[in-house]
Amino acid sequence: MTGCPMHPAPPPSGVSPASTVTPAIGERIVEEERAQLDFSQRMSYGDYLQLDAILRAQHPRSPDHNEMLFIVQHQTSELWMKLMLHELQAAMRCIHQDQLPDAFKMLARVSKIMEQLVHAWDVLATMTPPEYSAIRPYLAQSSGFQSWQYRCIEFSLGNKNAAMLQPHAHRADVLAVVQAAYDAPSLYDECLQLLARRGLSIPATHLQRDWREPYSNHPQVEQAWLTVYRDPHAHWDLYQLGEELTDLEDAFRLWRFRHMTTVERVIGFKRGTGGTGGISYLRKMLDVVLFPEIWSLRTQL
Repeated sequence: MTGCPMHPAPPPSGVSPASTVTPAIGERIVEEERAQLDFSQRMSYGDYLQLDAILRAQHPRSPDHNEMLFIVQHQTSELWMKLMLHELQAAMRCIHQDQLPDAFKMLARVSKIMEQLVHAWDVLATMTPPEYSAIRPYLAQSSGFQSWQYRCIEFSLGNKNAAMLQPHAHRADVLAVVQAAYDAPSLYDECLQLLARRGLSIPATHLQRDWREPYSNHPQVEQAWLTVYRDPHAHWDLYQLGEELTDLEDAFRLWRFRHMTTVERVIGFKRGTGGTGGISYLRKMLDVVLFPEIWSLRTQL
């Protein structure tokens, strides 16, 4: 069939393939630029990025053409999440050490990564329900619900839930990493510690608490943030920190929403492969607020 991946369409009549149009120009440019062409004894681009391992990591289980999209979509998302965790954990360390300019840079990058992940759903949404149905039986019980990196991100952002440790209990090495994120203070906890160090009144219940418990909003914490927002020039870096948190949660909410709409578009109201209710579960996640006082204070301004 003309135009399919196995039978590409020929070039229009009278038009030569690009490789035969201007080879001399291309060769001359390479020569003028003194481009390195021999990598027999040097590290190449592929060597540095370990491309052999990365590009050989796609192993479709079904005979369907569209499974490659599904695999690449999720593998690239995991790579972005790896970078997100790298930046998020470093930002938390910087906040703990009162190095806010560095933290701002890292948190801004995390928000941009979230935007990248939001747009990734646009690509997956090109998969139609019949196309997904053709590969779904081959997924068995595997699900993004089981992503340990995503769980670490959620725990680091304060959405703690002990039940979410269980999907990783079969891998002691992975469980140890997820458990560490579960046991540690969240990004918001570090921010409240910082506010307290700056002399703002944060209740002891929110400074010395079990970090494994989900965060609960408190009027005294909202009042502390209001002090910052009512006089941003006097508390400029804390004010900027509040807005970085706002940007991050805004982007995270968009990701959750696009996740839900993409799933609904592709599988409707079927249960997820990981055992959740699918859309019903994702809709509940939309109600989770990570940094509640950052949002509620706006009503009081």
